[in-house]
Amino acid sequence: MPLISSSVLVSVLLFSFTLCTTAAPSGLKWTRTESSSSPSPTVPYASDSPNDPLWGPLSNIYPQAQRGTLGATILGPHNVPLELENPSLLAPPTTDHGSVMNAKWPFSLSHNRLQTGGWARQQTIEDMPIAKDREYRDIELAGVNMRLEAGAIRELHWHKTAEWAYVLKGSTQISTVTSEGQNYVATVNPGDLWYFPPGQPHSLQATADNSEGSEFLLVFDDGHFSEDGTFLLTDWLAHVPKEVIAKNFQTSLSAFNHIPSEELYIFPSTAPADDQQPPLSPFGMSKPFTYEFSKVNATQFSGGTFKVADSRTFKAAEQIAVAEVTVEPGAMRELHWHPTQDEWTFFIEGSARMTLFAAEGNARTYDYQAGDIGYVPASFGHYVENTGNTTLHFLEIYKSDRVQDISLSQWLALTPPDLVKAHLDLSDETIAQLRKEKLRVVGGRH
Repeated sequence: MPLISSSVLVSVLLFSFTLCTTAAPSGLKWTRTESSSSPSPTVPYASDSPNDPLWGPLSNIYPQAQRGTLGATILGPHNVPLELENPSLLAPPTTDHGSVMNAKWPFSLSHNRLQTGGWARQQTIEDMPIAKDREYRDIELAGVNMRLEAGAIRELHWHKTAEWAYVLKGSTQISTVTSEGQNYVATVNPGDLWYFPPGQPHSLQATADNSEGSEFLLVFDDGHFSEDGTFLLTDWLAHVPKEVIAKNFQTSLSAFNHIPSEELYIFPSTAPADDQQPPLSPFGMSKPFTYEFSKVNATQFSGGTFKVADSRTFKAAEQIAVAEVTVEPGAMRELHWHPTQDEWTFFIEGSARMTLFAAEGNARTYDYQAGDIGYVPASFGHYVENTGNTTLHFLEIYKSDRVQDISLSQWLALTPPDLVKAHLDLSDETIAQLRKEKLRVVGGRH
C-alpha cells in the first residue's frame, strides 16, 4: 500500500477541519453522525414566509393575484365579489402545490326549485366530482337545502338512499312508517336531527311554532342523489289507472276523483295542531327516528367546542354520522384526517379556510363562508381555521355509523420521541409538550 505524503495528509486534515467548522448554507442542515435522532436528508427548512389570507369577503380593496414578490396584477375581466370570497385561490399560500380537485360548492350557485309553499336546492356529484371514492366505485354524499313555509308539506315520499337532516331554523314535524307497520311522528327543533333508512316512507311539514316555517339541511348517502328522483305519493297515483287504485283500496272509483294529476312535491297546507295524535298502529310505535342533538352538551376545548351524534347515541342513524364544531376567532380545528370515510362539511356561520393535503406533494387551500359546502376525501390531511371575527360554526358529516379521526398532535405524542425528533428535529421541550389526548379545536395565534 503506497504511503501518503505528509503534504497530502495535511491538506486532507485541513479540508476536514473546514467542513466541520463552516456553517451550513442558509436553510440547509448538514448530516450529523453523532445522534441517531438527527435528520439525514439535507433539504431546506420549511419557509417562515407568512401565508395568512390577504383579504376577506368584506374587505374594501381591489384584490390582485399577488403575494409578496409573486404574481402580478389582473389586466383582464375581474369578478371582484367572487375573488374577495376566495383569497386562497387568487393569491394562494406558498405552501399550496400541485393539483387537488375542487372542494368547495356554495349552495348559492345551486339551481333553486321554487314551489308554492317553499323551495329546495341541491348539491350532487355533478357540482363536486371530488365526492367519489379513490377507485371511483361507491359515490359518497350529496346534500339538499330545503325551506317550508308554516304549514307547508314536503309530500309523502321515499327514496333508495338514507336521509339525514339537521334543522337550521324553525320546527318540522316528521312522520314515517316502517316495513313492520310501526309508525312514528315527532317535531324536530333547531339543532336537532332526523334520519330515515333507505326506502322508508316519510313526510315533512313545517309547524306553526314559527310563523316563518322551517329550513333544514338534508344529506343523502349517494353523491348522485337528486331531489327530482324521489318516489312521490301523488306522482305514483297519477300514473296508475283509477280502476286499479279503487280495487287496491277496496272502495268506489269516485273516492279518487280529486287526486292530483301530477306531483305536488312541496305545497301549502294547514299547520299540524299541537295536540295532534298519530294513528295507533296495531304493531306499536317504532324506535325514534329523531334525536335532540341541540340538548347534547358539547366538549369544550381551548379554541371552541366539539360534539358527536352517531349510531352510539342516535341509534337509528346507521349510515350517516355528524360532528358539530364551533371555532373561536383565531382558533382552528386541529390538523387531522379521517381513516376511511369522506367528510362532507357544511358551514352554518362565520368564515374559514381549509387546506387539503392529497399526498405526492399535492395541497390546495379553499375559503368558505356560511352556506358553503366543503369536501374532504378519506385520509386527506386537513385543518379548518377561523379566518373571521365571529364564531365559526360548521358540521362534519360522514357516510358512516361512527365519527372517526386521527389527530396529528396525538399521533406524534404517542410515537417514540426519538422517531419524532429524527423526522422533524424538534427539541425535547417541544416533544414533551405534545398532548396525548386529541385537541379537536385549538386556541388562537401564538
